[in-house]
Amino acid sequence: MGLNPIGVIRSPYKDRKACPPQGREEICEIEIFEQYAEGLKDIDGFSHLILLYWLHSTKDYSLLVKTPWDSEPHGVFATRSPNRPNALGFSVVELIEIAGNKLKVKGLDALEGTPLVDIKPYLPEIDAKANVRVGWVKETDFSKVYGKSFKESKHVQ
Repeated sequence: MGLNPIGVIRSPYKDRKACPPQGREEICEIEIFEQYAEGLKDIDGFSHLILLYWLHSTKDYSLLVKTPWDSEPHGVFATRSPNRPNALGFSVVELIEIAGNKLKVKGLDALEGTPLVDIKPYLPEIDAKANVRVGWVKETDFSKVYGKSFKESKHVQ
């Protein structure tokens, strides 16, 4: 199996400590390599995109991890930890502007120089789900990190 980057992420975050989980309001730039630029045709009609990227600064992983909002260890596949067997990152971002082969986006949590693997349009009728279960996260103080709680969410069972 092989992955080829289609671009690179330009971000204000130089190290993992500075990088906010799930992104914030900072604007990041995505530079799509010229050989893939034609694939951006019609992307300007979408307000949000799904970005898949390679977490290139991840050196190691553990199958059990602790998160910022819970002291108990959980299986890595039940978390969004960047330390994973396959270091793939995923973000839903707001598309702010497109100019040639460069996209400006908001809500990205990737480091400067992160290789971009793919882009997909966010389609709420397909991507947003209602009546979901959020497992162990529902019982944590998730709001300390993200400013919102799953306990009051209309999407969560």
